[in-house]
Amino acid sequence: MEVLEKNQYNLIKLQESSFIEFEKRFGEINSNHIIVILSEDFNIRKKNISFFLEVAKIQKINNKSFVVVKNGVDIDEIPELLNITPTLGEAEDVLEMEAIERDLFK
Repeated sequence: MEVLEKNQYNLIKLQESSFIEFEKRFGEINSNHIIVILSEDFNIRKKNISFFLEVAKIQKINNKSFVVVKNGVDIDEIPELLNITPTLGEAEDVLEMEAIERDLFK
């Protein structure tokens, strides 16, 4: 797992082998918006989706965004609360749109 602190978010590069580390360290890194890039070989399982949904809920409560980047995911199989995009650029766009949304509904 690699964590990079960008200006407006934390970028986490996650491989399937480091998923447990991400679960354990989430409390340390959730102080900002989060984008998680899943490796090409990362196999999304129900357990992973459940954890990502919990993270998304926590981030939303804290007025923060959470986006997962993974190419080739069938959006219809993912709950609506979880933002998944195929590219980092689209994930950054989601962060911007959610920031605008938060400002509008203050």
